[in-house]
Amino acid sequence: MRSPLVFATLLAFVLAAAPVHAAKPTRSAAAPSSARTATAVFAGGCFWCMETQFEGLAGVKSVISGYTGGHKEHPTYEEVCAHTTGHYESVQIVYDPSVVTYEQLLDRFWHGIDPTQGDGQFCDRGETYRSAIFYLDAQQKAAAFASRKKLEGAKVLKAPIVTQILPAKTFWPAEDYHQDFWKKDPVRYRSYREGCGRDRRLAQLWGAAAVKSLVH
Repeated sequence: MRSPLVFATLLAFVLAAAPVHAAKPTRSAAAPSSARTATAVFAGGCFWCMETQFEGLAGVKSVISGYTGGHKEHPTYEEVCAHTTGHYESVQIVYDPSVVTYEQLLDRFWHGIDPTQGDGQFCDRGETYRSAIFYLDAQQKAAAFASRKKLEGAKVLKAPIVTQILPAKTFWPAEDYHQDFWKKDPVRYRSYREGCGRDRRLAQLWGAAAVKSLVH
């Protein structure tokens, strides 16, 4: 679960800010794709931070926080945080492949997470916060495995990569109050990010190649 220093306060805030309700009607991970757009689904710990990892990137049309990979339909935040649903906190990215490629999104994904941490991400521990790439088709699957192999061959990391590469399942958008949380309460968002040590750990792992948020 999230670090006790930051999680209890933030959870109390978001619950007070909006009514608790089940996730919106299901969206297939592949549904938003069209001739001009494509979709990627990644899990990298806190979805508030994963949103800011991709929002503002040229070619990215939208980034939605949600839950995927598990068995519970219409999951709520509280259910997912209890680590009983099998779901990962994740983001669904709709993008224009003529501007930014899936391979470029993969590169940004890797350099914005800790691929060597198997029990979560940064201060957030538990299955909900594990990192994963959810591929939508054979091309994405091949690209994901190729990117991991390239990263392993570079020998930049000091420990084995444990990020999972999995077939996409139904993506359940998270409650409205989670969407663009960095905009809704930037002070609490920044406090959480700093307290969780995400950027410090990324700098240790990747140095100058560490991903920095394009939005604040």
